[in-house]
Amino acid sequence: MIIVIGSINLDLIATVERLPDPGETVAGDAFKTAPGGKGANQALAAARAGAQVRMIGAVGKDAFAAEALGCLREGKVELSGVEEVETATGTAHILVDSHGENVIVVVPGANGAVMPGNLAKANPKQGDILLLQHEIPQATVEAALDAARAAAATTILNTAPFRTEAASCLGKADYVVANETEFDLYGELLQLRGRDRPARMKSFAETTGRTIIVTLGGEGVLAATPEDFFEAPALKITPVDTVGAGDTFCGYLAAGLASGLRLEDALRRAAAAGSLACLKPGAQPAIPLAEEVDAALAGG
Repeated sequence: MIIVIGSINLDLIATVERLPDPGETVAGDAFKTAPGGKGANQALAAARAGAQVRMIGAVGKDAFAAEALGCLREGKVELSGVEEVETATGTAHILVDSHGENVIVVVPGANGAVMPGNLAKANPKQGDILLLQHEIPQATVEAALDAARAAAATTILNTAPFRTEAASCLGKADYVVANETEFDLYGELLQLRGRDRPARMKSFAETTGRTIIVTLGGEGVLAATPEDFFEAPALKITPVDTVGAGDTFCGYLAAGLASGLRLEDALRRAAAAGSLACLKPGAQPAIPLAEEVDAALAGG
């Protein structure tokens, strides 16, 4: 079982020719809504990869809630751990330019109500994988990492979005997944040794005894364990929209590890899935199915 504790949002997406500069107004080309939130995205990615998934989170008692949960329901994600609260459903306000680059403003809303008390519904057991991100309160993330360790469950912590106060807890997760910017920022806070990124990754892995994974967008993925160093390539694509690519990677990584894949193989599969997620607009609608990832890896 993969247990995802995290955010559930409705994404409000506008496409523009180029992203505005500060203080500038630009005309948009189109607007749409789509289910999102890093937690929900990762849960759906794991489910589409073929894993059994339980979602722990919160939505509001408003018109956005049903749409925010729609893809998770269709993907057969277990939602008994999702609470309805008085605060509005979380939203992400996204601008996407003609090159697929994006800027995002997240309004947490109900996600701020995902507190340590909600963890009783997670109930991790030995053999489970607990997948976490930083769009819920930091106290909940830390409590979940402690509960998973006590239950001998495996933990994956995605460090997005960056939080200064989270640096001290990174060593509690079995696998830490960061993009290159997040890792460089945490590296400064943790005073990791080494001039280049691979050296700092090895420093983190050796110091904490954990695995650090750094996603590099179109350049693929790097991973350092206390003993080894791996690289996995991204697929060669022309991106339409990069929203949700990192979440797709995390969900597929969790599913790969849950199915017993070696880390190197799980990374390769997750990197391919993240690349495919860039070929369609939106977050959850763009997450590929397992057969699409299989075909891409086979060169089909």
